[in-house]
Amino acid sequence: MNKAIRALTLLLVLASCGSGSHTPPRNLDNACSIVTQRPKYLRAFKATERKWGVPVHVQMAVIHQESKFDADARTPHQFVLGVIPVGRQSSAYGYGQALDGTWDDYKRATGKRGARRDRIDDATDFMGWYMNQTKRRNGIALSDARNQYLAYHEGHTGYARGSHRAKPWLLNVATRVSARSNAYQAQLASCRKAR
Repeated sequence: MNKAIRALTLLLVLASCGSGSHTPPRNLDNACSIVTQRPKYLRAFKATERKWGVPVHVQMAVIHQESKFDADARTPHQFVLGVIPVGRQSSAYGYGQALDGTWDDYKRATGKRGARRDRIDDATDFMGWYMNQTKRRNGIALSDARNQYLAYHEGHTGYARGSHRAKPWLLNVATRVSARSNAYQAQLASCRKAR
């Protein structure tokens, strides 16, 4: 019995150690709270803003929508007959919910072969790279959170075709991303940690 208790205790300790680094911060409605809890997030956001020109608040709003700052976020499973799992809805993974193919394009284009979608600095760098492609291909300003999000969700070609216009639910989501971006911008301007 003693061995079983020790083994269970060891298992619980190991499990608790492994989960902390990927858990989302608390109070996702407050940008100052997020960057205070996760200073490495702010460093990643600022590095991406310097390198790619994408404002911190735009990055934060898109990551909030895509993963709620969960490094291990994945799309839900699909089921046949309501009970037999047949895989996930897509290959989207990580903070930015980048698809496998798009992530591979990013790694090839930037030479970052070891980049991982569950690391905030890689995820924000990906976002900066992708949004710059969007600016070049679709003419969307880097500060335009609404349309950058629509192109991020639909892809460059889908956005150019206007596929988002037939999706009222997506237009509503993009409007919420824009509102969150504006709120984060105002919050970051008032908190000392973000300066």
